[in-house]
Amino acid sequence: MIERLAIVGIGLLGGSAAKAARAGRLAREIVGIGRDRGRLEPAVADGTLDRATTDLAEGLGGADLVILAAPVLANEALLEHAWPLVDTGSIITDVGSTKAGLVRTARRLAETRPLAFVGSHPMAGSEQSGYAIARADLFRGATVIVTPTDTTEPRALKTVSAFWEATGARVATLEPETHDRVVAAISHLPHLVADALVDAVRRFEPAALDFAARGFRDTTRIAASDPVMWQEIFHGNRDSLLASLEAFRAALDALEALVRRDDAAALRATLDDIKRAREAVR
Repeated sequence: MIERLAIVGIGLLGGSAAKAARAGRLAREIVGIGRDRGRLEPAVADGTLDRATTDLAEGLGGADLVILAAPVLANEALLEHAWPLVDTGSIITDVGSTKAGLVRTARRLAETRPLAFVGSHPMAGSEQSGYAIARADLFRGATVIVTPTDTTEPRALKTVSAFWEATGARVATLEPETHDRVVAAISHLPHLVADALVDAVRRFEPAALDFAARGFRDTTRIAASDPVMWQEIFHGNRDSLLASLEAFRAALDALEALVRRDDAAALRATLDDIKRAREAVR
């Protein structure tokens, strides 16, 4: 059992991690840290947090496991601030959807003070945000990608992996750079495409949005997510996102060419091939 779990950022992911830890009795004490005391109070009032503070040093003191659950770019700054404040034996992880930048920061900081850090990314969430929609079962059945490097302490990898497994998640391991390419392809690119699809309809036939049915709504649901959070994600994973966009443009150009050629057989064969690829996704 974790003696003291400190979570920086009690929103959807941070709040759900706290709720899961409380429900599973994974930590004796759970401390929430944030900038706005008022936003932390609901988690104290419902018993999810044992205490809450806006003082980073106070919140991190004595913590065995620290989870950084702020937006992507904020986590990099938080890591800088947290590094000199945590105890020597503490383990730090995060829940952000980009890793290369955070790992570079951790490597640089480790040259000044060796600490145990390993990134992690729960592939779970919602287009909504905030503690109000956090839930203890958010990670149950979800995949959490843990991103060790060649300098990661085995103790940190074991502890972080065990924590996520105890929440009901399936843990997979990827190198940070590979992780960023993977999530660019299956998460960040689809989000950008959903944004572009909504904008394309506005440009082509704005009135059509009034008639949008379930298919369009499901396809573009994620375009209703927090713009600030996604701007940071797009920026934080810029290189991999741009590379995935090149592949998407090539795929779109190929389909457009088939439509322009009016080659029914070739178009049907291509769509059938894509259908089989999608059906293989489990």
